Amino acid sequence: MKLSVWTYEGPPHVGALRVATAMKGLHYVLHAPQGDTYADLLFTMIERRNHRPPVTYTTFQARDLGTDTAMLFKTACQNAYDRFQPQAMIVGASCTAELIQDDPGGMAETMGLPCPVIALDLPSYQRKENFGADETLFQLVRALAKPMTRSAHVTCNLIGPTALGFRHRDDITELTGLLSDMGIGVNVCAPYGATPHDLTQLGAAHFNVLMYPETGEAACRWMERELAQPYTKVVPIGVGATRDFADEIAAIIGRPVALDESRLRLPWYSSSVDSTYLTGKRVFIFGDGTHVATAARIARDEMGFEVAGIGCYNREQARMIRALAKDYGVEALISDDYLDVEERIEQLAPEMILGTQMERHIGKRLGIPCAVISAPVHVQDFPARYSPQMGIEGANVIFDTWVHPLVMGLEEHLLTMFRDDFEFHDAAGPSHHGGHATSAPADSPQPIHAQVGEPDTAPVDAVTAQVIWLADAERELKKIPFFVRGKARRNTETFAAQKGLNEIGLETLYEAKAHYAR
Repeated sequence: MKLSVWTYEGPPHVGALRVATAMKGLHYVLHAPQGDTYADLLFTMIERRNHRPPVTYTTFQARDLGTDTAMLFKTACQNAYDRFQPQAMIVGASCTAELIQDDPGGMAETMGLPCPVIALDLPSYQRKENFGADETLFQLVRALAKPMTRSAHVTCNLIGPTALGFRHRDDITELTGLLSDMGIGVNVCAPYGATPHDLTQLGAAHFNVLMYPETGEAACRWMERELAQPYTKVVPIGVGATRDFADEIAAIIGRPVALDESRLRLPWYSSSVDSTYLTGKRVFIFGDGTHVATAARIARDEMGFEVAGIGCYNREQARMIRALAKDYGVEALISDDYLDVEERIEQLAPEMILGTQMERHIGKRLGIPCAVISAPVHVQDFPARYSPQMGIEGANVIFDTWVHPLVMGLEEHLLTMFRDDFEFHDAAGPSHHGGHATSAPADSPQPIHAQVGEPDTAPVDAVTAQVIWLADAERELKKIPFFVRGKARRNTETFAAQKGLNEIGLETLYEAKAHYAR
């Protein structure tokens, strides 16, 4: 197995935990060795939940492997039921426990527990976290949902939101209000906030709203086939997508629906004077497939950015992202290795990154601003305030989130004016960190060597690292906006190396500019 410092997705049993933790009245018995209990801490630490996940671990140890670990599992199941009295239970094994082949599902079925017990078969070494969540919800829905008479008024089910999801809690609130304005009620939201009993009532809805394909598509497909419930294909993230979502619902229920846009501010803000300065900024987008696809549309069509590259880490969405990349004229990156992502970002040298917490760290190292758009995320992306991504208010939140990391037009103009000030010169670092500024370097006629690690540079190869910048060219380079200066430096050094030059003066700088402008 490949060891990694960071990982975009955990094993599939963590996905099952996300479903169990999102629900009420459901308990998860996980056959796992001592040490695997770290998983439930993710929810209390990162999501800042005020209770522990509903999971019981068998926590067998090395010495137990020589005895009957199956009996440990049965005892854990019985104790969990006796203590928590759940409406239903799910049982499964972690990665390590899968290797000893105890068959938790088969053992649980022989126990005769007085509640539904759903066995999870999650291949730990072939699939990952999002698959685990999707499969767990599917198995629960298949076991509990039944055909029934539709509700008197038009209702829908919200499918897909889980614990540890990116802004799922607030997206539920926003969509519930949006649907209410259309005269549509929410029958069941699952798994977030639902009980196993609620899942038996899924069939009463007229259709399903698939909020997150990564964690709810299998359940929606099953309900479409077995319960005759159509489901929405548009994820309402962004202005255009929200309008398309309303049109799709109108087609499903066979009547016009009202979309209240009175709270919508993104279109006006994105065409306001200072925001037009953002037009054409090159962005790189990476995350789960759903959020990448919606972010690309917002970036290009609603904010005026140029999409320089896109990619996703979950291979289940790879086909969609590759097709989207072709439409945007870029090459898709499908990888769950953050080092691949970092390498692509370095190559493209975008002016902004839209990504996960991984890309936030990459952006910090490379000096590129980053806004988080997708899980995996850390504690700061579970805000106490109302901060959805979907619907009308979600569009407003996205505008704020994406613009804040960038330097706006007037701000950059002022920074350029005061470039030689003791606080704002290039070597001073961020002024809000305070106390780290150094004196501005005096102009010198001596040659200036390009070195890795300067504030306005990114890593260069061994050839370009030997190129010497003359003082006049260095001063001219500093007139280039700082957010593209690193790319201009690298391009010029590459051009000089290809021409066999070991010094860069004004003439070489201008020649390189003309060369790359073609």
